[in-house]
Amino acid sequence: MGCTFCASTLGGLIRNLTAGEIVEQIMAVQRMLDEEGARVSSVVLMGSGEPLENYEPSMRFVDIITNPYGLNIGARHITVSTSGLVPAIRRLADEKRQITLAISLHAPNDELRTSLMPINRAWNVEQLMDAARYYFAQTGRRISFEYALIGGVNDQLPQARELAELVKGLPCHINLIPVNYVPERNWKRSSKEDIRAFVDELNRLGVNATVRREMGSDIAAACGQLRAQKEGRV
Repeated sequence: MGCTFCASTLGGLIRNLTAGEIVEQIMAVQRMLDEEGARVSSVVLMGSGEPLENYEPSMRFVDIITNPYGLNIGARHITVSTSGLVPAIRRLADEKRQITLAISLHAPNDELRTSLMPINRAWNVEQLMDAARYYFAQTGRRISFEYALIGGVNDQLPQARELAELVKGLPCHINLIPVNYVPERNWKRSSKEDIRAFVDELNRLGVNATVRREMGSDIAAACGQLRAQKEGRV
C-alpha cells in the first residue's frame, strides 16, 4: 500500500493469497501446537498485505476457521487489519460479522497521514473516521486503531490532543507502536520520554491507549518489518 515506514511495501505486490493458503498458515501453527495439546485461539489478519483488498479470499478464510467443523474459532477472537479501504470497511460492516476491525491510522490529520500513507489520497481521514463509526454502528464492535510512533514526526503532545479529538465519542482502543527499524527507511522511533508523554496525554483526555508489547524486532519480524528474504516456491 506504499506506507513510507513499512518494509512490506518495498518489494511491491506479486499476487494475492488464496483462502486455502491463508488457512494453511494457521494449520501449520496448529500442527505444532498439537504436540503440546494446545490450539489456536486468536487470529489476526495483519502484517504483509491488505486483507480488505483481497476481500473474498480473506472472508472465505474467516468462514473456514470459524466453522464448527473447522477450527471453530470465535469471530470475536479474529482481527482484520486495514490501511483504510473505506468502501471495503463499509461492506464488512454491512455483513455484521463480529470480528474486530483494526485500522492503521498513524496520523491525526490529512497532511501528515498523506505524507506517511498514500492511501489517504483516495480516502481521507474524515471519510475513514466516518467508515469507522459506521462499522461500530452496524456491529457494536469497538474499533482498534494502530498508530506507529515516529520520532519528531507524529509523536508530540499537540498530535496526541488532535488524535483524542478525532476519536472522541467512538468506542475504540489505540495501539501505540514505536516504529521499528527498516534499513531502507530513515524514520527513527520516538524516545521513551515522548512515548510515555503521548500515551499519558491520551489517557488523560479519556482515550483508551496502550503501548504495544514489542516482539520480533530482533529477527526483523515485528510490525513494519515483514518482507520476503527469498523468492520462489517452497
